[in-house]
Amino acid sequence: MDLLLLKIALVAYLAAAVGSSLHVLSLTSAARRIGTAGLAVAFVAHGASIVLRSLATGYPAVTTEYEALSFFAWITVGVYLGVQVRYHLPAVGAVMAPLAFTVTLASFAFYAGVRELPPNLRSAWLPIHVAVAFLGNAVLALAFCVSLVYLVRERQLKTKRIGGLASRLPSLEALDALNYRALAWGFPLLTLGIVTGSLFAKHTWGRFWSWDEREIFSLVTWLVYAGLLEGRMVVGWRGRRAATVTIVGFALVFMSFVFGHVIFPGKHGGSFD
Repeated sequence: MDLLLLKIALVAYLAAAVGSSLHVLSLTSAARRIGTAGLAVAFVAHGASIVLRSLATGYPAVTTEYEALSFFAWITVGVYLGVQVRYHLPAVGAVMAPLAFTVTLASFAFYAGVRELPPNLRSAWLPIHVAVAFLGNAVLALAFCVSLVYLVRERQLKTKRIGGLASRLPSLEALDALNYRALAWGFPLLTLGIVTGSLFAKHTWGRFWSWDEREIFSLVTWLVYAGLLEGRMVVGWRGRRAATVTIVGFALVFMSFVFGHVIFPGKHGGSFD
């Protein structure tokens, strides 16, 4: 049943991606409704899928590659929908929906049946680490989407296209400000994710840090975002430079999720052996 609900969510994400994109390109009200409804249906169906999977396993369904990718897509959409309540950002939704579709689709490549959680992972640190780490990555995914829209908007202005698509995108100032807010929330959560992961590792394997590939990847990602925030707060980075580094940072996060099972197998791998 969880897989069926995930398939429903996948189709709804695709409908949301198409509807949101058409709305930004044409401001068609029907396309806007399709995009909004599609994302809402996808979020509900996806959440139900995760809940059913968690009930079947008896623990938070985030430990395999399939579960991790699925949960990441879902919580990222949740962060966007939360922000959308305050900021009307259909252009960002036109990036977020395809991202959710892509990550959810990638999760199917790792699908496996329900597995029993290894005894050494049965710790209170598991839900704590998962909550802060995934939420941090989701907020950084929002910053990534905002940065992509920023670069498109800047390109439109540089080519002196003031009508059409350019007129339907948020201002550069609003996008840059939202990017900074997302980074200001996402980086502390990313840091807490690494700290709680180290505490979880100490409880599980007897050491805080083992320098495996995934841990090194996390450290590199942290350094990129730390440098970006320092550049923004101390040096005064704004605009294109900040958006570009944000995209690079999230590329590291995305690669770790999608390709980590193949490129960086280890303690964070699909079976947690």
